[in-house]
Amino acid sequence: MADNFTVALSEIISGCSLEVAYTPADTETILVKETDVNRPGIELTGFYDYFNPERIQIIGRTEYAYLSLMSDKERYQTLEKFFEKKVRAVIVTRDLDVFDEMHELAEKYETPILISKDSTSSFMSTLIAFLNLNLAPRIQRHGVLVEIYGEGVFIQGESGVGKSETAIELVKRGHRLVADDAVEIRKVSNISLVGNSPDNIRHYLELRGIGIINARQLFGIGAVKLSEKIDLLVNLEQWNSEKIYNRMGNEANYVNILGVKIPELTIPVKPGRNLAVILEVAAMNNRQKKMGYDGLKELMDQLGMPCEYTETVREYGLY
Repeated sequence: MADNFTVALSEIISGCSLEVAYTPADTETILVKETDVNRPGIELTGFYDYFNPERIQIIGRTEYAYLSLMSDKERYQTLEKFFEKKVRAVIVTRDLDVFDEMHELAEKYETPILISKDSTSSFMSTLIAFLNLNLAPRIQRHGVLVEIYGEGVFIQGESGVGKSETAIELVKRGHRLVADDAVEIRKVSNISLVGNSPDNIRHYLELRGIGIINARQLFGIGAVKLSEKIDLLVNLEQWNSEKIYNRMGNEANYVNILGVKIPELTIPVKPGRNLAVILEVAAMNNRQKKMGYDGLKELMDQLGMPCEYTETVREYGLY
């Protein structure tokens, strides 16, 4: 299972277009580990029972107006109770002027103060999305991740089964490579996984007999992508004549990755099978099922046969 991760305040400043009003140290050394943020409205009234100082605190127009109604002495006393909690960072939105008392107390309690020009709601959406991505639980899996017709297809299989060769064929057919060999998978929500490549091997592919190639340099910028949601997992395996493969698509198989269920297919490999075309069809079929259409159900309805197979589409929540 994934460990807990942190993100440097400098990355938040860059990623969310913030200005620094005050920082007690290099923002590279100030680390944030909480994905949740907080608007300290009730805290400014004196209620701190469930206050978490590790969260980034956001001062919007409402909090700012409330503080503006106070005298200088009252505002200082109110803000001191807030800053003495040693909050991770304070962000003032709407490009509002920072109170003198905030500057003084930030220096006293060594608390960074940042400024955003965006509205509070808009900025919070941006910040939460940024934190969810950068602090998401993550693991690394061996395989290839490609985008096929807008579907993120994660290809797994034993070494030498043809994953990279299939990826190259897909790229030549107009699809995009996300990662080869090592795929970093992040859980960005309770129902979503996003995969990307480690920085040091991004856009590179290993082809036996040829060596290492750079897909971006060979095929152009349109052939690669930095990250992609994982919609389907495909296992490639050498054809086993003694194994019975699912020919009807009436069995719904899933794999659990970081607590998220992903549809899973097993595709046998043998000479004469065009894996690129098969994966294109698998991606389109997976998208159709998510949109409410299932070809097997339609066929069974036309034949007047019982729909026992509907466990497949039930798992998608379609019927």
